[in-house]
Amino acid sequence: MHAPSLSDRSVEAYADAIGAEQLDRLRSRAEALGDGRILHVNSTATGGGVAELLRSIVPLCNDLGVDTDWLVLDADDEFFAVTKSIHNGLQGDDAPLTDAMKATYRSVTERNAAEVDGEYDLVVLHDPQPLGMLDGVRERLPDAPIVWRCHIDLTDPSPDHLAFVAEYASRVDRAIVSRSDYAGVIDVPTRVVYPSIDPLTEKNRALDETTVSSERDRLYPLSFDEPLVVQISRFDPWKDQFGTLAAFRRAREEVPGLQLALAGAMAGDDPEGLEVYERVAKDAASEPDVHVLTDLPDAAVNVLQRRADVVVQKSLREGFGLVVAEALWKRTPVVGSTVGGIPLQIEDGRNGYLVEPDDAQAAGARVVDLLEDDDRRRAFGANGHERVRDRFLLPRQLTELFDVFLDVLDIER
Repeated sequence: MHAPSLSDRSVEAYADAIGAEQLDRLRSRAEALGDGRILHVNSTATGGGVAELLRSIVPLCNDLGVDTDWLVLDADDEFFAVTKSIHNGLQGDDAPLTDAMKATYRSVTERNAAEVDGEYDLVVLHDPQPLGMLDGVRERLPDAPIVWRCHIDLTDPSPDHLAFVAEYASRVDRAIVSRSDYAGVIDVPTRVVYPSIDPLTEKNRALDETTVSSERDRLYPLSFDEPLVVQISRFDPWKDQFGTLAAFRRAREEVPGLQLALAGAMAGDDPEGLEVYERVAKDAASEPDVHVLTDLPDAAVNVLQRRADVVVQKSLREGFGLVVAEALWKRTPVVGSTVGGIPLQIEDGRNGYLVEPDDAQAAGARVVDLLEDDDRRRAFGANGHERVRDRFLLPRQLTELFDVFLDVLDIER
């Protein structure tokens, strides 16, 4: 296992975004945790939403006086192929989970558990990848409660994959999920905590014109002078870039000159990413107004979300979908599907529109509705920014995580 390098965070820097009352709540929870030590474990340091969250949460915890470490699994492509199959199975795919795959999973997670060093009062295992460390961590840290933070859509899991994961998850001290519909799938005390965005990262902070100009050059030949639709997602079958392409083609029939940018990172623990990227790029190769982009710096993603006229998130399954909150924070309306945490972020007809996940034609029609009404886009953008400020910024999430930790550790607030 290894510890990613992290930048410093200061809780005071969030005062303008959230206000004094919310900061005081956060500080009070941190003070109640006292000198407790927390360990977070996940599968990758880059490219995925969990890694993004931990890059902000861990240094902010330390700034608040809560001693917190983050370790990442050491694993090979064979292990990540197995865990991607488990991920897909928990989201409804019925691919086989063989004895050999289970053996690979157990071998890698047990080896990583043996490498946990130091003393911790609580351990948080993120998603299925490190969950197999459970027994090894308990042996190493018998007095430390273990929390499983599941970021996956659990509304329709494959029974075989759910049974395998439940073998471990049913024995943790607490589970945290991103939506109430996911609670109760595994028989363990469960809390709902909405994920959040960090408004101070390069992806989300306000940008000066020099940065915008520099990133505009990087994104050439995409033009900000013509209508632009953007989807920011990992290249993953559940993100449905092909459905977004179909929605774009429907909208382009009524909006001449319309452009589409499909941008996404390659997560280190997702072996499907390159294959999906290549399929999407091939499908769009003959269309000069479609730009398939990968591994952009965060500043370029920020520019895309700010300069887009509409953002689309037409996922088929979605644990939460923080790219929706990212766009809304930047006052860009979103057309999203009615899956996972997307309806918690989009208020239909107020900051964007919701469509069924398999209805690309409806998504395209809603894109047209927004492109043809400048006043509506501006109003939706303002409403979206305020909804994210109220519900989906990092200090609120961290306060609720601390509440879970205090409960598990039986510490009074």
